[in-house]
Amino acid sequence: MTIQNDMPVRSYSHFIDGRYIEVTGGDGSQRRSPANGKIVSRVSVCRPEHVDMAVKSARKAFDEGPWPRMSGMERAEILNRFANLVHDHRDRLTRIEVEETGKPIRFARGDIDGAVGLIRYAASLGMQMSGTSLTNLGTNKMALIMREPAGVAGLIIPWNFPALILAQKAPFALAAGCTVVAKPAGFTPGTAFEFAALAFEAGIPAGVFNVLGGAGAVAGDGLTSHRGVDVLSFTGSTQTGQKVLGNAAKNLVRSSVELGGKSANIVFADADLDAAIDGALMGAFFNNGECCVSASRLFVQSSVADDFIARVAKAAAMMRVGDPFDENTDVSALIDENHFAKVKDYVRVGIAEGAKLVVGGEAVSSLPGHFLQPTIFDQVKPEMTIFREEIFGPVLSVTRFDTLEEVVRLANETSYGLSNYVWSKNIDTVLTVARQLRSGWVQANTAIDGAPQLPLTGVKESGFGYEMGQAGFDEFTQLKTLFIHTGPRTRVFDR
Repeated sequence: MTIQNDMPVRSYSHFIDGRYIEVTGGDGSQRRSPANGKIVSRVSVCRPEHVDMAVKSARKAFDEGPWPRMSGMERAEILNRFANLVHDHRDRLTRIEVEETGKPIRFARGDIDGAVGLIRYAASLGMQMSGTSLTNLGTNKMALIMREPAGVAGLIIPWNFPALILAQKAPFALAAGCTVVAKPAGFTPGTAFEFAALAFEAGIPAGVFNVLGGAGAVAGDGLTSHRGVDVLSFTGSTQTGQKVLGNAAKNLVRSSVELGGKSANIVFADADLDAAIDGALMGAFFNNGECCVSASRLFVQSSVADDFIARVAKAAAMMRVGDPFDENTDVSALIDENHFAKVKDYVRVGIAEGAKLVVGGEAVSSLPGHFLQPTIFDQVKPEMTIFREEIFGPVLSVTRFDTLEEVVRLANETSYGLSNYVWSKNIDTVLTVARQLRSGWVQANTAIDGAPQLPLTGVKESGFGYEMGQAGFDEFTQLKTLFIHTGPRTRVFDR
């Protein structure tokens, strides 16, 4: 099979102070499509001086520029123009996402549409940034608790949803009046650079939205360690998040980290089983399984388990694996060769530890890239590696349960706590389970769903802090208390 790849190779330099800067010397980096191995983009080499230049540009724009001093309505108007431009360039941005991530084009298009919605929602929050007044402190006392922009925001973006997760961070920071330095993943730099240029075209002033390319060892470490950064927002693996927090701690920089997950997808016997089958497929195989909220652990009540698992396996076997540019493709290429090998090794370990391979488990040899069949294991026990560790690929582990109490215990038997899913027609069951699950998100009778208004957060090793919603906006603000005394003041010291 031939994998489409008809866009010219794109070259990017760091976007700083409203322009792509000239970088001389060094080989930089290049990105090959995970679907066919062809070069799709190149990024200039990143040196420490480029990190310093970007942060200083954002610092100057915050300290001296107009952006933090505009009214919320003025910033919102520009952000809405930015959203319109992203929408106008939807097809190009979608194709860039497909080439760099390897995800199916219909999911990449959904990411760009989602980004537009997030920008518009963030703009609406910026219109009404408000504080609190306290007028009952005494006859001659009152206080204003004011909310102000936090300053320079450093944003670290992962490779699995480069456009969407950038839009979960940058527009909220910008709407609050912050300036931004974003660092996309080395695998997927394209849409971050394109977004920054479109934001500048929309009227966001020079220095307000900067993007650094290059390896995390230089750009990422440099950004998270820089004394000119006031607030950090990171999405990625738990291991890298720990390093980010270590860097941030040196300068006491406030940080929000959204990390790994090992979500439970719980199906009770009284659920709409047809809908739950769709949810099981969506939860496990959406975005090739490369999703931090992936429902990679499926728990099915024993009384319906045999039939339900057989139906899920049959549907998984029929999923279309192939060209990410084909509108009918369900699962496409994993991000790179090393990750592909890691996911295949999890399949090997699952078999070796005694889980029952029901479907899939093989690489697709007829395709030129990093393609793996949708894979399902049954009879997975809590002590098995595939039950405990985040695989980040199209691999689903299935465990049976009898009682509500048992499945809550099993679902919580993980070091992660990002999201969980519950399927039942009984609202008492849904609420009881949701309240007992240790995760920042719980979804009922749907999978990998949501809206810009809903904050995403984690517990345990899935991190802390918020993205999206009012709470995600507040992450980029700082409270300041103004205590006011009116009229004569009682003397404390005689003089």
